[in-house]
Parts: sequence; C-alpha cells; structure tokens
Amino acid sequence: MSSPRLGVAFIGSGFNTRFHLQAWRGVRDADVVGIWSPNAKNAESAAKLARDIDVGAAKAYKSITAMVADPAVDAIWLCGPNQARIENVEEIVHAIHSGKGTLKGLACEKPLARNVAEAQDVAKLVRSVGLKTGYLENQLFAPHVEAGKKLIWARGAATTGRPYLARAAEEHSGPHMPWFWQGSLQGGGVLNDMMCHSALVVRHLLTEPGKPLSTVKPVRVTGHIASLKWTRPAYAKKLKAQMGAAVDYTKRASEDFASLMIEFETADGHKVIGEATTSWSYVGAGLRLSAELLGPEYSMKWNSLDSGLQLFFSREVTGKAGEDLVEKQNAEQGVMPVVPEEYLAYGYTGEDRHFVRAFLGKEEPMLTFDDGLEVVKMLMTAYQSAESGRTLAYPPRGIEKFVPAVAKGTWRP
Repeated sequence: MSSPRLGVAFIGSGFNTRFHLQAWRGVRDADVVGIWSPNAKNAESAAKLARDIDVGAAKAYKSITAMVADPAVDAIWLCGPNQARIENVEEIVHAIHSGKGTLKGLACEKPLARNVAEAQDVAKLVRSVGLKTGYLENQLFAPHVEAGKKLIWARGAATTGRPYLARAAEEHSGPHMPWFWQGSLQGGGVLNDMMCHSALVVRHLLTEPGKPLSTVKPVRVTGHIASLKWTRPAYAKKLKAQMGAAVDYTKRASEDFASLMIEFETADGHKVIGEATTSWSYVGAGLRLSAELLGPEYSMKWNSLDSGLQLFFSREVTGKAGEDLVEKQNAEQGVMPVVPEEYLAYGYTGEDRHFVRAFLGKEEPMLTFDDGLEVVKMLMTAYQSAESGRTLAYPPRGIEKFVPAVAKGTWRP
C-alpha cells in the first residue's frame, strides 16, 4: 500500500519560497501543487521552477481562496511578506469557515508577525478553524546544528553536566527587497528580520533533546540596536538608488545591527545564557551563519562559510555579480567559499521534511504557532530593552501592546 501524499501550496513566490522549492528535492511524501502571489507573473515563474526541478506539477492560483478550495491542496506554506501576514491568514480562515475547502496544516515562515498583537491575532485566527500549525525555523534543522547538539548532549552533557552558554549569529550585507528595509512594513530592522532565527537557536541548543523549550525559561532580556553602516550619507544614497525612493535612511532608518542576551532558568535549577547577534552591515563573502554551545568540559562551533570548498579567481576573471557561490554574495574574485546545496546546509530540507510528516500525522510538530508567538515576544522585549537602555524581566508588562519605534518610523539612530 502506498503512503499518503501531502499536496502543498505556497503563498509567496520570492526568494524564500524558491529556497523551499529547491529543498523539496529532499522531501518525500509530498508534492508542490501550487503557488499564489499578488504578482501573477512571479507566481507563474515559481510554479514553473517547481515543475522544472520535478518537485510537483505546480500551477499558479488566482487567489488564496481558490488555493484552499482545491482538493489537491492539503497544506499551505505561508512565505509572503510580513505586512501581508494578517490579510493572508484571514483569507485562509475565511475560506475554511465558509466551507470552500479544508486543510490539514498551515506552516508559517519567520517571524510569525510584526509584533505581539499581530502574532496573537494570527494564532487566534488559525485556532478558530482547528488547523495544525508549523513555525518554519530552518536553522534548527541545519545538519550541523542537529548533529552538534545531539553529540554534545549525548557525550559532553551526559558525563560533565548541561551546557551553560549558547551563541548564535546571522550576518550579511542586507536584504534583497525594499520592504525589508522599511520598518513600517517589515515591523523593524535586522532584529525583527533575523534575530528570530538566532534567539530560537540559542534556546534550542540549551534545551535537552526530547524536552520542550519550556524547560529553558527566559527570565531576563537585554537588547541593543544600532545603525552602523546604512545611515552613513554615501551608503544611504546607495541604498536609496538600489531600493527606491521609499527607502531613505537619511529620514527613516531601521537598525542594521542588533545584539541580544537572554538569561534563562532551566527546569533543573540552573542559570544559562544565550547570546545572539544579527547584522545587515557584515562585509564578507556572503551570508554567514554561526553557532556555539559551551559546557563544563566541552564546546561546539559551526560557521556556514567553513564549507570545505573554496574557489580562487584572479583579477583576470571578470563577470557579472551573482549569488551562485553563496547567498548574499559580495564578491566574485579572490578566494571564495562555496556553500553547495545551501537549502540543505541552512536546514530548509530538514524542516520541510519534518512538517510534511507532522501534517500527515506521522510525528508531532517540533515548532507550532505558539512557539512563533513566543519568539515575537522575545523580539519585542529586546526592542523595548534597547529603547529603554536597560535589562528587562521577561515578559515585561504590556508587551502585547508594544510597537518598536523603528516600526513607527520614529527611531533616530
């Protein structure tokens, strides 16, 4: 007897969705059957990519409602821009409530929403139709993170005690699309865009395998944000020329650097620390992901640019700029690291495989919208800490109503 298959459709047709599509080559028991985007041309292009790489007979849909109504669609991966999150979820839920279709699950890319109030709305809407949920956090499924955590806990922690310090970072030269740079649309700057990864990675590494994240409880949060590069006049001018007049960092800037320290209390009575940094002002070969975990007699470290493969191009080798060696590639000459199958190295294949199995009922989801909501609370607490210049007890009172100054367009670096 053949196993049941999951028909998966995507909301969004951009960079993130295309990473998932490539990752799907390593996913069993599921096919990519459709794409919806407000840009019909992009939706058709993404659907063609899915067909070309043989991950499903995908087609472009004219609406989210039409996608939900199609019996071929069992689950949706929500990969659209942050500012469309509530609208997209409302249409999914309305289509289900009105009897136009059913779904087995809904997976959402990071962050779940732009602030706590919006994240609560998203979670409430989805609960109203009883959907299984999955919070898409690819870095927890990165092969190096998975293997490192498993071995550290099995060998080091088992013999000398639990780890006490985790570090994580995500750094690159800046996002691809204009909306990421606009706090009023994205919900903030680099902290909201990328700290959602790093804040969850440190907590994950500090959590014993098989135990829930709640066994490592955040109790104090210290955040710091800064604009180090993109408000400098020459770079603000360059950014405006690249992204359009709406992205003017001489008037409305978002942070391009953020740091976060989280003090946790563990279920077994220990204090442990998570440190995280994120940056849009990093200058290097391209995107750099890193993580460390330290305990009494052991440590682990991971750097995505230590891929084991390097190329060298002399000054005589010229060509157009691209991202064929590494995401957010900054150069085409000299010694360049190459990250083969980035979608696998960054954890997309692992997370997609997991949530397919979760929505088919083969295992419990590792992360749900409740976890996504908790991440948003930590991010908003970090913003509030940065604005007040002090460490805050977590969660601070009134965080449900807090909106960062960056998102309001009132932050002055």
